[in-house]
Amino acid sequence: MQTINTYNFKGKKALIRVDFNVPLNENFEITDDTRMTAAVPTIKKVIEAGGSPIIMSHFGRPKDGPNDKYSMRHLVSHLSKLLGRDVKLAPDCIGNEVKAMAAALNPGEVLLLENLRFHKEEEKGDEDFAGKLAELGDCWINDAFGTAHRPHASTAIIAKFFPNDKMFGYLVESEVESLDKVMASPVRPLTAIMGGAKISTKITIISNMLNKVDNLIIGGGMIFTFVKAMGGNIGNSLCEDDYLELARTIIEESKKKGINLVIASDCVAADKFANDANTEICSTGNIKDGWLGLDVGPETIKTFEEVIGNSKTILWNGPAGVFEMDAFAAGTKAVGDAIVEATKKGAFSLVGGGDSIAAVNKFGIADGVSYISTAGGAMLETLEGRVLPGIAAVRGE
Repeated sequence: MQTINTYNFKGKKALIRVDFNVPLNENFEITDDTRMTAAVPTIKKVIEAGGSPIIMSHFGRPKDGPNDKYSMRHLVSHLSKLLGRDVKLAPDCIGNEVKAMAAALNPGEVLLLENLRFHKEEEKGDEDFAGKLAELGDCWINDAFGTAHRPHASTAIIAKFFPNDKMFGYLVESEVESLDKVMASPVRPLTAIMGGAKISTKITIISNMLNKVDNLIIGGGMIFTFVKAMGGNIGNSLCEDDYLELARTIIEESKKKGINLVIASDCVAADKFANDANTEICSTGNIKDGWLGLDVGPETIKTFEEVIGNSKTILWNGPAGVFEMDAFAAGTKAVGDAIVEATKKGAFSLVGGGDSIAAVNKFGIADGVSYISTAGGAMLETLEGRVLPGIAAVRGE
């Protein structure tokens, strides 16, 4: 398989699928350019190797064809700044005029195509549309992991037109490698820390993880569905009664498979959902009526720290408590700190999911973990065991 480091870009037009779906304010100014900066190394690699990058992306959710609100013109000047050179903007992403602009590019010149989603065929995965895009370049680079779970024309179908000239960009390459380290070839023990409010949103991941992990730590609001399933009193704590039977099944499955399932034994209970609530430490199965558990307790933190400390591969997806409120942030902070310590000792740690990333940023530990996946749905679908069309297309699977 070609890689971005082995491919010869000299004199080539390189079609690069990126994810430039960035947020804009009412003045059409970019409020967070993370997705753009993430693609810069791949674009610069093509330029430095003597190629011409032709950049394509979707932007927003335009409903009926072209709409200035979703035009790539709002991104051109910032992209030019990031690359240190003028970026040309195409009037569309396909058509004769665009073909002529692409053909006229000199090495090092950059062309940004207009929003792919101005054409309904993009999301339909239309092969003719993918073929028209393919006519613009000599090779195809997929550097949009955030959309790799969608079988769209530019993210997957286009690969058919580049049987020997397709590869991952640096961003996708690092996402795939990091997920492979957890899902395909983990150094053991492998520990998954699954947190967050609801078991229902994580159930497919948990089920898939039961075939892979040595330790499964359950944190966040979903703890109480497990505790109630085991007969505990959880007061007014969050609970999904429809999932009690499923929680019991997970407990049984874990026993059968010899997995160390770690469910919080104590918690910080509060008399209301507020930072200034009255709190007490109690057993997770013995919460007073009218009170609710909002963080894990000190005994649980010790257990979590011990399990994480002995792990060689760690996946963290979801907080241990309501970390947004300082009164209930200790558990999540302890999990983050324990992951940082384990990483220092040589463990590989992968953090993903919006809340986990927010926690990592809140506690300032981003530099202490091995990899932070910003891919949202694509990462979650990988953890669920699904094959991503945009990855399979490059790998030829």
